[in-house]
Amino acid sequence: MSELPEQGAPRPARTVLAARARAVTEAHWFTAAVVTLILANAALLGVETYSGLAADWHRWLRAAEQVCLAAFTAEILLRLAAHADRPRDFLKDPWNLFDLAVVLCAFLPVLRENGTVLRLLRLARVLRTARFLPQLRVVLVAVVRSLPGTLSFLLVGALLLYVYAMVGWVFFGRADPEHYGSLGRAVLTLFLLMTLDGVGDAVHAGLGISRWSLLYYASYVLLASFVLVNVLIGVVLTSLDEARDLDRETPRAAPPPAGDSLRLRVEEARRALDALERELPPVASPSTDSSPALSTQRQV
Repeated sequence: MSELPEQGAPRPARTVLAARARAVTEAHWFTAAVVTLILANAALLGVETYSGLAADWHRWLRAAEQVCLAAFTAEILLRLAAHADRPRDFLKDPWNLFDLAVVLCAFLPVLRENGTVLRLLRLARVLRTARFLPQLRVVLVAVVRSLPGTLSFLLVGALLLYVYAMVGWVFFGRADPEHYGSLGRAVLTLFLLMTLDGVGDAVHAGLGISRWSLLYYASYVLLASFVLVNVLIGVVLTSLDEARDLDRETPRAAPPPAGDSLRLRVEEARRALDALERELPPVASPSTDSSPALSTQRQV
């Protein structure tokens, strides 16, 4: 009788590679190491702002930057290897695309020669901490989702500023040309008043021109500093709730259930038994005594 065949077909090489790389990228120590590396890169970028330290430690800082770049490259390669069996899933994650873009841009000759762009790319690495901090990631997603509502808020605010600036130019342009002498000056004055800075002085100066200025400033402060700001806060809070719900609904990577693993092992055992049965020599005329033994052998 020949040797028993191997139980189950061997898994593809990329599946094995993905499983091993995924075991590394999903480990807690790997996450801690990447976060530490990002913070170290941020510290190096801050040290370079001091001209004295940058001049004295130029070679060491340059070497540290190369080490960080090599480590980030190794990280993105590990993440690519973890998706070797399903590369489309890697492209579906926006954080993977962001990490890949930051690393690839550091190798482009045009960008490497531009010190300002290179510093901005190194600064972009700090944003990658949001990938490992769920609460920060939710806030960033909320900011992005609130952009349409924020644009609407800006349009309404610009319209309000324009209307009140024209009214201010009509009533206070001649008496107070420093603040309302033109449309641009009036808009700048009202924009500063939106922060409630100098409202008292503006009201006192307006009362010296006309008593109707009190109604002008009161209505403007009520609309610009209270109504519009509360609307903006509402838009941001709504986007934050949506981002939290989206984060909860995002499927997490989970290990395969124990039942599936057991089913696969049973199927492999069945295939091995079928192959063993096919290799058994045929029996021409089995006797009555040997039938139970043969039946028992087939059942085993």
